[in-house]
Amino acid sequence: MKKSILFLLIGFLVISFYSCYYDKADLLYPTGAAVSCDTSTVISYSQKVVPLLKNQCYGCHTPTGGSGGINMGTYATDKAIAVNGKLYGSISHAAGFIPMPQGTSKMTTCQLAAIKKWIDGGALNN
Repeated sequence: MKKSILFLLIGFLVISFYSCYYDKADLLYPTGAAVSCDTSTVISYSQKVVPLLKNQCYGCHTPTGGSGGINMGTYATDKAIAVNGKLYGSISHAAGFIPMPQGTSKMTTCQLAAIKKWIDGGALNN
């Protein structure tokens, strides 16, 4: 009796172990952003940069009293932190900057490249 219970318990553990596994969803199901990362053309503030900042930054950094004293959400405020280096330093997790966005993963390489291209192009309001 004890052997059969032990056998069933071991069998259950073996089946349970093999039925669970861990896959990284982003590797199995890549998003379109990772597949089509084109930063060879001029990066549009309104079409490319604002959606990224809205998704990653504007939730905490509002135009009227942003977290940490960093206001974002208008072209003027976004350009100001882009030009002074705080935007890219923070989102790229550079030394001497507070890594942003806090509490979540770093932006993708493509997202960082798009923002960097916009900044390097003069942070235009286009």
